[in-house]
Amino acid sequence: MTKYMGKKVPTSKLSRISKFGGLVVQVAGNVAFEGVKQFSQGKAPTFSKLLLTPRNIDNLADKLAQLRGAAMKVGQLLSMDAGDLLPKELSILLSKLRADAHPMPRKQLLRVLTDNWGQDWFEQFSHIELKPFASASIGQVHLAYGDRGEKLAVKVQYPGVRQSIDADVDNVATLLKLSGLLPQQIELDSLLSEAKKQLKVEADYQQEAAFSRRYSLLLDGDPHFIIPEVLLDHSTENILLMTYVDGKTIDQAVNQSQQQRDNIVTQLIRLFFAELFEFKLMQTDPNFANYLYQAEQEKIVLLDFGATRDIPPAISQGYLALIHSASLGDRPAMQAAAENIGFFGQDIDQDYLQQVLSTFIIATEPLQYQGEYDFASTDLAYRIKQAGMAINNRQDQWHTPPVDAIFIHRKLAGLYLLAAKLNAKVNVSALFKPYQEQINVGD
Repeated sequence: MTKYMGKKVPTSKLSRISKFGGLVVQVAGNVAFEGVKQFSQGKAPTFSKLLLTPRNIDNLADKLAQLRGAAMKVGQLLSMDAGDLLPKELSILLSKLRADAHPMPRKQLLRVLTDNWGQDWFEQFSHIELKPFASASIGQVHLAYGDRGEKLAVKVQYPGVRQSIDADVDNVATLLKLSGLLPQQIELDSLLSEAKKQLKVEADYQQEAAFSRRYSLLLDGDPHFIIPEVLLDHSTENILLMTYVDGKTIDQAVNQSQQQRDNIVTQLIRLFFAELFEFKLMQTDPNFANYLYQAEQEKIVLLDFGATRDIPPAISQGYLALIHSASLGDRPAMQAAAENIGFFGQDIDQDYLQQVLSTFIIATEPLQYQGEYDFASTDLAYRIKQAGMAINNRQDQWHTPPVDAIFIHRKLAGLYLLAAKLNAKVNVSALFKPYQEQINVGD
């Protein structure tokens, strides 16, 4: 077993609060020092510039990464949902939280394994690497070999993460609000409330195992996708034991042929439609790290089902009607579908209504195009974000959409970003056509 160095995860609420308190004191000290220094040089710096100096950015990123869990996840959510809107310095901080977290030290890791599998846990393996090959916000993943030599992946949750979700999210929110750097149009409280709920689902590895099993059954026989098998007998709330599947992260496929890149995005958008309209079950985290690609076999490996959600039938049907009408530019039908989903009421201001409908039309632009839509030569993601911000600026009319809608939109936005990253060309309208044919246009 290979030794490695890591940083201990604070497990008790007191120790985690202490970390936040120490962070605040450290940052305040740096602000005061830098302020005195710049005033002595005849400068008049703003508080935001004093707060986000390179030293403070490094301190904040290091401490939040050491806490893992909710602290990192909030940063990831904000950087994904509002990246272009944030001050450059805050974007730098949050981008650091998208990178790998610090792994647990050996002693803490062994304690988690023993607490979950008993004193003789190592007898089920012929070898296990104690240095993880992946570390993220909720847990870390280790390579292991079973007693018959089979290659396995062991996903271990950081201790204390599940129990500290509410407190961690609240503490991070306090830090962000005190900074005064978040744009007013970002509804932080509603975002963080949903972050708490989603994190509690993701932190239950037995629930993730159940989601993974459902996907395996739904995609059984599909030649384009591979899902690691979860070994349920050895999985707990805190540990997932799975078969190990090789592959490179999906964004590295940018070096593959145009045909391969087009096919990757085609299959993932096809899967998105199947999730929304057939399975009524969706893995909603669009992080590129959740997909691997096997270039020789031309197969996509689907990883991490923690952020999976059941899609209510009414939401599924509502989106079928909404996307269909948006692809045709039929605004009255779009309004009816959006109302059924719950985006707004009948008393909505007409100017605001047209802004919302225009945003839906922009988002469905790839479906309106007859033929292969070239994601490389479009600023679609930017136009969607700009339209969304115009909507959010009308807070007198703002209406919180259904939670499922928020996650569905994040998944689609992530696929659009991947499509642009891979310079893909995809006939999206052809992928949607089988579902479009289900609609009785005469209704």
